[in-house]
Formats: sequence, C-alpha cells, structure tokens
Amino acid sequence: MNEFKAHLRLGTGFSDGDVQDMVLESFLRAAIAAIEARTGKILVERAFSWTLTRWRDQGGQSLPVAPVREITAFKLRNRADEEELIGAAYYRLDQDTQRPLMRPTGSCLPVIPPGGVADISFVAGYAPDWNGLPADFGQAVILLAAHYYEHRHETRAGETAIPLGVAGLVERYRTVRLFAGGRT
Repeated sequence: MNEFKAHLRLGTGFSDGDVQDMVLESFLRAAIAAIEARTGKILVERAFSWTLTRWRDQGGQSLPVAPVREITAFKLRNRADEEELIGAAYYRLDQDTQRPLMRPTGSCLPVIPPGGVADISFVAGYAPDWNGLPADFGQAVILLAAHYYEHRHETRAGETAIPLGVAGLVERYRTVRLFAGGRT
C-alpha cells in the first residue's frame, strides 16, 4: 500500500484510519483482478476450486490458471452427490507457467460418472505475498491501480483497454489458446 501511495505522491502523516486507505486498496484489488483476467496468471497465492463435467483429454487436463503450486484435493461426485476422494497416487501435477496439467500416473484420468463432476482443489500464484511478485507484474498493478484512481470520476463509456504501459508489461505472460486442432 505504501508503494502505491508513494507512486500517487499522496501526503503522509494523516490519520492512520483514513478512508483513503480503503479506496486505494479497492483500486489495487481491481488492478490485480484485471491483470489476472487478462493474463490467466494468478499473482498472489490462494486456493481455488474447479468443477468439470468432462475431461478435455483423458491423458491430461489443463488447469484454468497458472502457475499452479499444488493440487490439494481431487474428488469425483456422482449425480446423487456421493463423493469419492481420488488419492494423490493416481495423478500428478505438471507445473508450467503457461499451461499446468493434471496428468494421470497411469494411462488415463479417472472416469467422471455420468451426470457427475470432478472437483479439483489447488493452490495457484506466483508468490505468497506482494513482495515476491515478479517486478513487471508489481509495476503493472501499481500503474493500473493509479490509472483507475486518476480516472475514478469518469462516468462516460469509453475504451475498456488497459493503458499501453500496463499492456507492455503483461503481454508476454498472456497464454495463446488454440482449439481448432491445437493443443489446449
């Protein structure tokens, strides 16, 4: 937060419980969310849960975000909501900064029951806290949050693109997705 305040050149020495801190935090959170959505990369580590009705490929399912640190649970649920916990001996995580995969240790992932789902819980993120982020992501978040802060009173509909400086910092992290015959 202090780095963001310094970037904005906000005064210091005012009350610690200032309402401004909540406003600035909301812009930081919005900037983080926008960058994560644009890149498919999770900045600060946190837990996720993902539910699937079918595998795209029984030889390995790509996970929706990166980087994934660990798979914490894998369950199959049938249409009666009965759960079966799948042991870690039946799958492994192929860590990748672009496309992490959950792979079977055998020939294929367990069959999802008809009308059922697979629930995968995992931890994803570049770092456990702000200080461990790659420098370009940290700078992109600060720049985008500052952009939101400086344009907070605009009410007209305008361009939804992120500022060029922010795009330049995060574009190399974007995942190219190919589906028509390409690997997913």
